[in-house]
Formats: sequence, structure tokens, C-alpha cells
Amino acid sequence: MSNVAAERGHWSRFALHYAEMVVAMFAGMMVFGAVVEGIVAAADLGYSAERQPALASVVMTVDMALGMAIWMRLRGHPRAGIAEMSGVMFVPLPVLLPLLWLDVISDQTLMVLLHVAMFPLMLLVMLRRRAAHGVRS
Repeated sequence: MSNVAAERGHWSRFALHYAEMVVAMFAGMMVFGAVVEGIVAAADLGYSAERQPALASVVMTVDMALGMAIWMRLRGHPRAGIAEMSGVMFVPLPVLLPLLWLDVISDQTLMVLLHVAMFPLMLLVMLRRRAAHGVRS
């Protein structure tokens, strides 16, 4: 196999791995989100995403990070790599939450910006650790 073909194969694995991570994030958001909603409803805690959008954004981030972390663990990633990848998902929160509290952005905009920021941040971590994600340097 030529170097170009090998390089293309590495980047294809990288792209597939990125897509797997995104799917795992959304699966985590759906599965753990449903669990949280069930617990909140059963315990009658008075929580709702509409009334507490800041808390809802943190819960959603945790749900997504858990889904991704579980998938990464199943794929054999080391704990440090899982912590780094999960941690980067929380980076937008301290930037965006004050904007929500100051009424600069709406709760819907918060959720959109949070999702939009997570993906390139996750990609940057993956590029930083290319070998761990299928690309040899």
C-alpha cells in the first residue's frame, strides 16, 4: 500500500471515530436524559428545562459526556484520554452561562451554542492526540 493510501486510511478511521463519538454523545443525551426526566418526574422535584435552562445545559452536557466516555472506555481508550475528551465538553459552560444570566442569549441559543462549541473542541482534542484516534503522526 502506498503512503498516500495508508495516510488516507488513517484519516478515514479518524473521521469514523469522530462520527462514533458524536453518535455516542447524542445517545448519552437521549438515554441519560430520559433517566433524569424519569427520576425528576417520579420524585416530583419541580425541575424543568424551561424553568432552569442553566441547570438543563449542565445536565445535558453531563449526559453527553457520559455517553461518549462509556463508548471510549468500550473502545479501550485510557482513562486520561477519556477525562480530557469529556472535560473539553464543559469548556463552553463558563463562557455561555453568564451570557444567559445577563439576558444576552436565550435558553434556546444557549443550547445551540453549547452544541456548536462542543464539536470543534472535541475535534481539537482528537487532533492533538491523533495517534489515539486512528492517525499516525
